[in-house]
Parts: sequence; structure tokens; C-alpha cells
Amino acid sequence: MNRHLTLRGMIVGLLGLVVITASSMYVALRMGALPWPTIFVTVVSMAALSKAKNSSLQEINVTHTIMSSGAMVAGGLAFTLPGLWMIAPDASFSTIRLIVLAVVGAILGTLFSAIFRKKLIEEEELPYPMGLASYNTLQASVKGGHGAKTLFASMGGSVIFTALRDGFGKIPALLTLFKGTAIFPAFSIWVSPMAMGIGAIIGPLFALIWFGGAIFGYYLLIPIGLGTGLFASMAEADIFRSNLGIGLMIGTGLGVFVKAIISKAKQSKKQQESKQMAGRTKTMISIILAFSVILLAVGTDISFMEAIIVIVGIYLTTYLSGMLTGQTGINPMEIFGILVLLVVQLFTHPSLIASFSIAAVTAVACGLTGDVMNDLKSGYLLGTDTRQQILGEGIGGVVGAVLSVFVLLIMKASFGGFGTPELPAPQAAAVAAMVGGLSHVPAFIIGCVIGLILYLSKLPSATLGLGVYLPIYISSVMAFGAVLSSLIKKIFSKKYTAERLGEESGLVASGLLGGEGITGVAIAIISMLK
Repeated sequence: MNRHLTLRGMIVGLLGLVVITASSMYVALRMGALPWPTIFVTVVSMAALSKAKNSSLQEINVTHTIMSSGAMVAGGLAFTLPGLWMIAPDASFSTIRLIVLAVVGAILGTLFSAIFRKKLIEEEELPYPMGLASYNTLQASVKGGHGAKTLFASMGGSVIFTALRDGFGKIPALLTLFKGTAIFPAFSIWVSPMAMGIGAIIGPLFALIWFGGAIFGYYLLIPIGLGTGLFASMAEADIFRSNLGIGLMIGTGLGVFVKAIISKAKQSKKQQESKQMAGRTKTMISIILAFSVILLAVGTDISFMEAIIVIVGIYLTTYLSGMLTGQTGINPMEIFGILVLLVVQLFTHPSLIASFSIAAVTAVACGLTGDVMNDLKSGYLLGTDTRQQILGEGIGGVVGAVLSVFVLLIMKASFGGFGTPELPAPQAAAVAAMVGGLSHVPAFIIGCVIGLILYLSKLPSATLGLGVYLPIYISSVMAFGAVLSSLIKKIFSKKYTAERLGEESGLVASGLLGGEGITGVAIAIISMLK
């Protein structure tokens, strides 16, 4: 077996992980955003190992997998737990319990990613924009030539643009095209090279379904509802829209569950081959799940019954996380945390600390899943050994989980809490608002039913739900990037082959999102040090 997970790669990966995890925690709390670190760590790992003796792209791939794993774990904690201290500033949450939560989330995120990998990456062939961009970056660095020039020129332009926008404030982050009226919300577009690149990579189908969800939510549902008197105000209409979008996403999760049951029933007679290996794998998975339930029940404020429900909820939401990340490049991990919490609240009455613990462990697992699946996509294209890559991600995830807890507590002590101008933690504030329950149950139920039906009809209901839920300025720029890429291919279709156009488009798009990702992480590190 080729050695893709090496000692030197592990050392480089863990050293980089410390910086990436700390900066990700800061930017998540400060800005309410978390740029994908995938391309940044790819370039750093490449710089550290490309000249080393007998190094390979696969070794670099595993190294950057380790390096980035703590970022989304940090995001999962930053997007949920600070809400507890916003509600109850004196709430006591021991360090050990926090570490148990984060570590269990990292273990489950890695485990379920390994389970879902074949279906989402090999069978459904989801694009995974960040993973594809990482692959293109590595390939261009080795092959050089015209492809490398195209990618790095695009990346350089994106770096300059993002620095002018975020570092120097010379370019607006949002461009408002329509200011809105009493019944029509404003229409804005996010001025983002990364988002355009993602739109180009995921293609018109996913991008336009996503944008279609936003058009329906903002410019059909809200105006018609206000015009007919269904909603008394824009605020009430907005609550209905967001809960409908959440319902569509969780309805997709229910569809996954129903489909899994149907699939199991059909496979009853087809399990003769490799029974021994399947049996060993199931035993190992069962042990990990049982261990996780015990850890949550004994080491946190979550009860045994709640822990079982949480594990089932994380199974479904990590699948959704992997699917949405693959289709759109977006991973709303805090929303998945809220959804699992709401399901738990149907069966039990968790305490305040237990409620935030449930949201946090789910968000960590879903956040890490998005990162793992991107890395596994690039690994699949490179021919990296899957087991070594998943092992590296698991090690990085667990180390990142422990580190994230200490960084969170240090920032809490240093800045005097959360919900302040210095550390507003907007996602955690939203989680705090949802701890008491859904703000519009009928809209959520309608969304669940529609989402379930659409998913069973093989339509991308989660992507549609994401469009309904998220601000339209995100989906509008994705759609613009997808349409622009398609038009350029059409214009030059007579001059170049489809294969050449696809390759060039992929390189330019990878450079756009890679440049913004690199600059975002760099700005976060500089801000944290300041």
C-alpha cells in the first residue's frame, strides 16, 4: 500500500491545523461567516511538501485534509454555543463536557462521511466545488503549462479583488439592484468571485433550482401573501418563508430515511457476497455509535434517550450536509443543529445547556462532514487511498475539536462574552432565538411534506429549500456565475472543443473561489493576531 498518510505530512498538517482552527473560530464569531479553507491549506501543504523527497500529490492531499479539518469543527461550536451565554451569561459549562461534545461530533462527522462517500461522490457524482478546485490546483501545480497559468491568473485576480473588498473596503460586498417596496423585498447580489466560481462549477441545473427557490420565496410567496392578506406584515411573511425553507430541507432528510428503509427491504436477498467484511464493518460502526451514545449520556448534559435521538438526527443531517455541500458548496451547519434540537424537543424536554449541547454536537458533525466530503472528492479524483485520508481527517477532527474548545473559552474570557460588537456571533444568536421552538409550525410542516414528496420524486428538494431559506443575494450570484459560464461556452463552442471549454471553465472557476478562500483565511489570521 502506498503511504499517503506520512509522519511528516501529519506534522505539517497538525501545525497548520492550529492556525486554521484558531482563525476560523475568530472569523466565525466576529463576522458570522466561515470561508472554506480548502484551497488555502492545499497551497500551504503544497508549498511545504512539494520539494520533499518522494512526495506525491496524494500525500499533499492527505496533509491538507488534516490541516483543514479543525476549521469546520470550530465553526460548529462558534455558530451554536455562544447563544447559551447570550441567554444565560453565568451558565456553567465545564471544559470536559465541552470537549466531549466537540470530540463526539468530530467522530460522528468522520464516520458518517465514510459511510456516505461512495453514494454521494462515486454514484451520484456530485460536483463538490471546493474539492474539485483543490484537485485542479494540485494538478495545475504539477503539469504547469497553459492550465497552470489560467488557474493561477484567475486565483491572483480573485485575491486582489477580495483584498480590495474585505481588506481595504474599496469594493462593496453587496450590490443592491432593487431597493424594494411595501410588498416586494429588495434584490441584491453578493459581489463575490468565489460564489460566481461555485455557480460555474455546480452548473445551471443546481444553481437555477437554488435561485428558483429564492425567487419563489421572496418574489412570489411574500408579495402574494401580503397582497391577499395572508400575512399581516413583511416580518410575518419572512418568518413563514424561512420556516418553509427549513421544512423543505428537513423533509429531504425524512425522504433519505424513508428511502433507506425501502432500500433495506429490497436488499434482503442480495447480501450473500462479502458477508464477512460487511459484518465486521457493521460491528465496528455499531461499537462507535454505542460509544458515542454513552459518551454523550455520561459526559454531557444530554440524557440517554436524547443521545439516541441525536445520533439518528446526526445520521440524517450529515447526509443532508454532504448532499448540499456537493450540490451548492454551502453547508448551513447551525440550521442542522436547530433541526435536530427541534426533533429532540418533540420527545423530551432538554435543559437549556442540553439544548445547546444538542445543537452544537450536530453542527460540529455536519460542519466536519462538509469538509471531509470536499477532501474525499479531490482524493477520489487523485486516487488517494480512502482509508488513509479518512484516518487523517479523523485525527485532525479530534485534535481540532479539543483545540476549538480552548480557543472558544479563551475568546470568551478575553472579550467578556458574546453578542457584543467585538464578537457578535450572529448564527449563535439565531440558535438562541430558536431554542424555544419553531416560530411558524404550519409553514415548517408544509415544507416537510413538500420536501419529502420532491425528494422521493428524485428532485433536489434540499437545494430548493436552501434557496427559499437563505438570503437571495447568495443564490443570485451563484445563478449569475452558472449562466455566465454557460454563455461563454456557447459563444466559443465553434472555436474550441467542449472538453477544452469545460477544462478552461473549471480552472477559471477554481481560481476564483480559491483566491477568495485564501484571502478570507489570511484576513482572518491577520485580524486575530491584531
